[in-house]
Amino acid sequence: MPIPAASMRRMLLKLLRADNGYLNLAGLFWLTDGKSTFGSAEDNDIRFPLPAPAHLGEFDLTEDGVQMTLTTDADVTIDGESVQSVLMLDDTTVSPVTAALGKLAWVVVNRAGKFAVRLRDFEHRALTELPPIPFFDIDPEWRVEAELRYFDEPRVMNVGTVIEGLGYNPVSPGVMVFTYAGVEYELEAYDVTEDLFFVFGDLTNRGDTYPAGRFLHAPFPDENGMTVLDFNQAYNPPCAFGDFATCPVASPKNRLPVRMEAGEKFVPELHVSSLEKH
Repeated sequence: MPIPAASMRRMLLKLLRADNGYLNLAGLFWLTDGKSTFGSAEDNDIRFPLPAPAHLGEFDLTEDGVQMTLTTDADVTIDGESVQSVLMLDDTTVSPVTAALGKLAWVVVNRAGKFAVRLRDFEHRALTELPPIPFFDIDPEWRVEAELRYFDEPRVMNVGTVIEGLGYNPVSPGVMVFTYAGVEYELEAYDVTEDLFFVFGDLTNRGDTYPAGRFLHAPFPDENGMTVLDFNQAYNPPCAFGDFATCPVASPKNRLPVRMEAGEKFVPELHVSSLEKH
């Protein structure tokens, strides 16, 4: 059953505003081998916003991972316990470490062997000041039956991201084929365990929707390879709202020569940088 439009909007906003959502992101700092100092002072390698102390500590990127060592007595906690030095297990591990100080929290993310500190601000303006997200009107014609044409073997795809030099390598079971207005189209499908995931672009990216493309999920196909693609549920990637996510972008094969007037739109006012100008 399709998700009603109002419910879809509430669900997307809830995900964006969640503690692990994207509206509270306040920094993404890529690490180089060795030590990087961090704190609110300008002379740090990584600059945190206030109320972080001027010189809070250092991250040391080694073969074993990222070691965080504090150089002040600031009450940085992990799971409610104060720490002075800890190995920051990254977000690809079973038990990633989240450090917290007041309204700030940070984790280490691992993207294809490249490590960064991702910072969150749980009092970020975007949590309360984000303008309404516009949608196209619901169009039943953009809820289409589709067939998954399987590859002989699943393939690991090389998909670009908004971060130069950083790739996204999902496993694709095959190509999803659907027909709209008598024309057949194809999209690479990515297996993300719970369902199929698509990063797609279309001609609305030239002004109405996010230029790098949009995201869509669909149920796994039945025994006949059939499922439903509901483009009314297409939504913006996190990068539409800020600069601190590592979103995949639509591959050339997944950029379709048609206006898909369904799902979320994009306007620059949705981006956090627009809030910071006021």
